[in-house]
Amino acid sequence: MGKILVLFVDDEADYLSLMKERVESWDYEVILAQSGKEALPLIKEKHPDIVVLDYLMPGMDGTAVLKEIRRFNRDLPVIMFTAHANVKNIKGASDLGVSAFVPKISIYSSDIQATLRPALDIVSKKIKESKG
Repeated sequence: MGKILVLFVDDEADYLSLMKERVESWDYEVILAQSGKEALPLIKEKHPDIVVLDYLMPGMDGTAVLKEIRRFNRDLPVIMFTAHANVKNIKGASDLGVSAFVPKISIYSSDIQATLRPALDIVSKKIKESKG
């Protein structure tokens, strides 16, 4: 089995490019989308193993994107970045099968290594086990 393919969806281009660089250094393959509208066809075409989705984006927010993903893929693991978590938002996204919530923090922070990487590693381990 090759590298796990991760799709990052975020409206901040600089953040996306830095995340790509960082996550690829952890031995994942990464593709990027700057909006939910851009992400949905990529999911259908590229079949990522994991989607890391920003909660707060203009146009389609993370929950709207997740609802669309669930219309055609109930099992795709989704990790949601959120800088603006509240119980109502988390509950709505949890009901749609989010694998993990990760605080959106600076890519330069060591916290990204302590929060996002373990979430990716846990999800990718489950994927590898299921493909056996």
